[in-house]
Amino acid sequence: MSWSPFADRSPRRRAFLLAVTAALVAATTLVTGAVVREWGEPPAANPLDKGTVVLVPGYGGTRDALVGLAFRLRIVGRPSVVVALPGNGTGDLRTQAATIDRTVRDLLRHGASTVDLVGYSSGGVAVWQYLATGRTAPAVRRVVTLGSPLRGTQVAAAGTALTPEVCEQACRQLVPGSALLTGLAARPRPAVPWLSVWTDTDDVVTPPDSAVLPGVAAIRLQSVCPSARTPHASLPGSRLVMGLVLRALGTRPLPRPVEADCVALQSEGVGWPVLVGTD
Repeated sequence: MSWSPFADRSPRRRAFLLAVTAALVAATTLVTGAVVREWGEPPAANPLDKGTVVLVPGYGGTRDALVGLAFRLRIVGRPSVVVALPGNGTGDLRTQAATIDRTVRDLLRHGASTVDLVGYSSGGVAVWQYLATGRTAPAVRRVVTLGSPLRGTQVAAAGTALTPEVCEQACRQLVPGSALLTGLAARPRPAVPWLSVWTDTDDVVTPPDSAVLPGVAAIRLQSVCPSARTPHASLPGSRLVMGLVLRALGTRPLPRPVEADCVALQSEGVGWPVLVGTD
């Protein structure tokens, strides 16, 4: 005969044990739900739900380059966070992707339902790695990369060959044809609207059109503002780039601007009318 904790007990004792059991079940359910929220994959992002913007710095990890863009996003009501990359953004891009994953999970845990990603320079490659491997990637609604060497850069190749002692792991991973880039290129493209913005006058991503990736929408700044002389370091703070980012992170289809949109985009980038001039 099996033993039961409720056998041979007074009504008051049985009521107490039932209450304790119910409390334990409720606590277990609560903990299980928390574990699911903490470690499970989030639902697919609602394309109309504009959530927090996560900005990822480039090689060197300095967040200062993205402060202006983050501020502009906040002005238009978009909460934004600049990721603090381990090792100043010079270490393994897979580790950087894991940092993005943790950042997104923390935002989801604190109430965000979707995120948009902006990756600058090598930060765009870290974003790509995150999209391929991150557990929270389904929560990503849109992606913009700025001057990102998605197919590598000869600057990294030269650094590896000439000064290997200062070309750290992320630098080596950005050599055209590296194992990391080859592996990413072999994967299907993420099913998320993705815009790559690049400039003819990029002095870090060489050749500059290394930012162009099959299956990813791309905009060359000079196709919009022909006189633009925006170098790599000035991309995040460019009025034109800010205007493109704001449009790309909206709810309409990704922008496909023409020369006639040059002044309007610059005006949107700074938040007040720009009558003359280009970036």
